[in-house]
Amino acid sequence: DLRLELKTRVFDALDGICAPDAILATNTSSLSVTRIAAATTRPARVVGMHFFNPAPVLRLVEVVRTVVSNPTVVADVADLAITLGKTPVVIGDQAGFIANALLFGYLNHAVELYASGYATRADLDEAMRVGAGYPMGPLALLDLIGLDTAVEILDTMYAHSHDRRHAPVPLLRQMVAAGLTGRKTGQGFYAYQSANSSVVVPDHRDPAPSVPEAARSVRRIAVVGSGTTAAGIAQAAERAGVPVDHGDTVADLHRDQAGLAATDLVVVAVGDDRDAVTQVLTELDQTCPPSAILAIAATGLPLGECAASTTRARAVLGLHLVAPVLDGGLVEVVRTVDTGSDVLDRVVDLLHRGGAHPVVCPEGAGFLVDALLVPYLNDAVRMVESGYATVADVDAAMTLGTGQPMGPFQLLDSLGLEVALERQREIYQQTPEPGYAPASLLARLVAAGYRGGPGGRGFAEYARRELTPG
Repeated sequence: DLRLELKTRVFDALDGICAPDAILATNTSSLSVTRIAAATTRPARVVGMHFFNPAPVLRLVEVVRTVVSNPTVVADVADLAITLGKTPVVIGDQAGFIANALLFGYLNHAVELYASGYATRADLDEAMRVGAGYPMGPLALLDLIGLDTAVEILDTMYAHSHDRRHAPVPLLRQMVAAGLTGRKTGQGFYAYQSANSSVVVPDHRDPAPSVPEAARSVRRIAVVGSGTTAAGIAQAAERAGVPVDHGDTVADLHRDQAGLAATDLVVVAVGDDRDAVTQVLTELDQTCPPSAILAIAATGLPLGECAASTTRARAVLGLHLVAPVLDGGLVEVVRTVDTGSDVLDRVVDLLHRGGAHPVVCPEGAGFLVDALLVPYLNDAVRMVESGYATVADVDAAMTLGTGQPMGPFQLLDSLGLEVALERQREIYQQTPEPGYAPASLLARLVAAGYRGGPGGRGFAEYARRELTPG
């Protein structure tokens, strides 16, 4: 599929055999349909017809037209896709088309986070499966696709876009050179029972078990303040059989309970006001036992700086609930540069016992789920902004072609356009890659009052206005 020279030879041969009015279609996932068509004497009757694997199951077909494709030919091929029970999306000839252009940028980013030590392979995959509802995590999906195939697709995309984010992460090339190409060889980001097996087996990259003394279980927690994260952590603790004390202020805990002397973990959930959080941390630092962990349930604060206001910076971390704990949801456990590994172990142990899915990541824009998800959403907005595809086509491509539970624009409307824009700005500020700059269409829509969220105008409304004549 990725050998252009072989593909053009095949089409040159077909051109000499097939009837003059026959349509020639290629199932390429990333090669230039225009260059394949140019190898024939009938370029107007050559199109792309990209099925998604497994073709009997996935409903999407990307019908790719070139600058010389006959519109009638394109329409006939789209009708054929419908006859086959598929949903066609008609698009121009661009590297990666819709689905792969968005998917492989996201997959490459995931490899970059793993290669840099930002998160473990298990935490990356669990974050996107549980936190984003994806059918597979990015590294497991790369193993299924084949790392050699991924490198070829990314190389093709990079040659077209010159976007550094499409240049294969060096680790990918190193793994391919070592023969670690995924399931087909039995070794990729994970080890498998055998070649072409889907059964993952332990290998040397699995973390060593925690020392029991270092991972002493949390036996009692307290919550200061309120909110979704506080309630979720309290629920997880109760399910783990851990007593929970609650107060709107530190004084409430002292007044209503026997004090904080027996507390192992205090969740600070007083909002994103830095002064308020710092004040509560200072009070807790003075009254809690030296071994107690202080967890900040806030998403927009510099956690390391807040921790520095205490005398126990190694015992301070962040907690972010991505989904309800009682539904087996994801909790991002955020470490600062000072957080001790034993502190992380104790909190992760509590969350596991409470039925949650904890993942560990460093303090950084977007933590883990949004660090991967928001740039992908931003790329989808750029694609619509360029005129390459419509909102409906992009959503159809990603749900029907990759099995995602929601298309990127459905997800943007659910998340909130303003929230996505702010998080993308944070990511761009932290990593000033041109490709991470917020899409101007997203910024313009937010400025015009398109906020998304429940009852708000979002991309669904924008798409309807696009389709309205005049």
